[in-house]
Amino acid sequence: MDTPLVDIESPPLVRVGETCERLVRFTREDIATFARVTGDTNPLHHDVQAAQRARHGEIIASGQQTTAQMIGLLASHFSRSDDGQERELLCLNFNFAFKAPVFAEQDLVLHWRVASVEWNATLGGWLFHADGRATVRHAHPCVIGRGTLLVKVAQD
Repeated sequence: MDTPLVDIESPPLVRVGETCERLVRFTREDIATFARVTGDTNPLHHDVQAAQRARHGEIIASGQQTTAQMIGLLASHFSRSDDGQERELLCLNFNFAFKAPVFAEQDLVLHWRVASVEWNATLGGWLFHADGRATVRHAHPCVIGRGTLLVKVAQD
């Protein structure tokens, strides 16, 4: 079996253990606007009185708002060119589990870590898995996730 040719002289595009992180904070207005724009009419995202009567007692962000920020962080980090290497990135798959609510006006730390990397000759790039979480400072994760992505050198 022939080994695929990989330009070992060029800088690696992704490494096991590589991380990226961002701090986000959603206001009540951010939460309500995101829910409206995405068609999520659940009153827990915009109606303070309904939210106060519900299980968590206050406005919560929709799951898709938190996961969109998580995916955006990962996509931005691995499509960057700040090291002089132009990249192309494809997000292939994501799975998320919701562990706790995300409330307005909380600092939420988004964090991803590359768990595995392998060269994929058929796709012409590095296929990798990343494990992520969104955590309120000094607490257990609100959202955990795993993503499968492909990153390769950008074609001119």
